[in-house]
Amino acid sequence: MTRYGFTIKTRHGQRVANIHIMAGTQVDAERRLRQMYHHCEILDCRGEAVARRNDTLDVESVIGMISAADRSPQKAGTH
Repeated sequence: MTRYGFTIKTRHGQRVANIHIMAGTQVDAERRLRQMYHHCEILDCRGEAVARRNDTLDVESVIGMISAADRSPQKAGTH
């Protein structure tokens, strides 16, 4: 994935900077941008590759967390 940073001028002339959109291509990022800001003028676009997150949970990890919570000591007076 790539994070695209845009600086635009809205159809009313206001300048908006630091709009960040994650997309596979610049064309997709611009399409999403234009859905939010109709008839805007793109003044600048910067692309920055972003590493994918590897902290996804699998079934074994979830089961391990649940069983670890079951083994934790309970407070006195609770069942």
